[in-house]
Amino acid sequence: MSNQPATGHPIARIGFIGLGVMGEPMCGHLARRCGLPVLAYDLRADPLDRLAAHGVKPASIAQIAADCDLILLSLPDGKAVDAVVSQLEPHLRPGQCLVDTGTSSVNLTRRIGHRLAANGIHYADAPVARTREAAASGKLSIMVGATEATFARIRPILETMGTDVTHCGPVGCGQVVKILNNMLVFQHCGALAEAIAIGRRNGVPPDILLPTLAMGSGDSFVLRNHGMKAMLPGRFPERAFSTRYAMKDLSYALEMAEAAGLDLPAAKLTMQRLQQAEAAGYGDQYHPVVLKVIDPST
Repeated sequence: MSNQPATGHPIARIGFIGLGVMGEPMCGHLARRCGLPVLAYDLRADPLDRLAAHGVKPASIAQIAADCDLILLSLPDGKAVDAVVSQLEPHLRPGQCLVDTGTSSVNLTRRIGHRLAANGIHYADAPVARTREAAASGKLSIMVGATEATFARIRPILETMGTDVTHCGPVGCGQVVKILNNMLVFQHCGALAEAIAIGRRNGVPPDILLPTLAMGSGDSFVLRNHGMKAMLPGRFPERAFSTRYAMKDLSYALEMAEAAGLDLPAAKLTMQRLQQAEAAGYGDQYHPVVLKVIDPST
């Protein structure tokens, strides 16, 4: 791929900060496919050791800020993004570009973007969607909030990690779309759990119900993934997208709704169920574990 951006300085070196469940495979695809040097930082040594096989070199946050033209962040929440950006800022220079691939609040995203733009630094929110299997196979959906010029500059880089890269509007709009995507997923998981509970109590076990629904108009991505792969076998691992992460993302949706003067009773009920799952000790488990709250006999 070409390393010449549509605008701004050529991208000669890329930084990647945050090598968790999604970040590590994303960084691996980037290193293998972009044809450019990649520096990376994480609090843990293990992912850095694994990525060394693909040519990724460990570096400090300050070194990444000083040496990289494009810096991608894959961090757990907006608080972490704000903290890392604050560490990067003293070392940044005009023309560099930062991209947040995690899910952060829209207000925070726009505040950071405005602050960086005042110093000539480009910013984009590019949260990723789909499963960790999609991250491992490089088939993520990536929703981008950025100027047209910045989007043109970073799109070839994002396409090393995802098959669907969509420009959703100016800074913050990628977060809007991702947060609403996740809100729908969480609500759908709750509806699916209700269907499982009703079916079980009326003589139709989940291993019959879900595959049959998948052949009808009730089929969906959530049914085939969260339902068939997690709820049906009762598999809710840690280090997946946890109940606490789901609560964090849903809080962003409720924050947007409140700011817009909207009341979302369905989203609020979904939050209550997630909170019940956390209170029951499932906070670190994969969020479809909400089934155990809705159908305690599971």
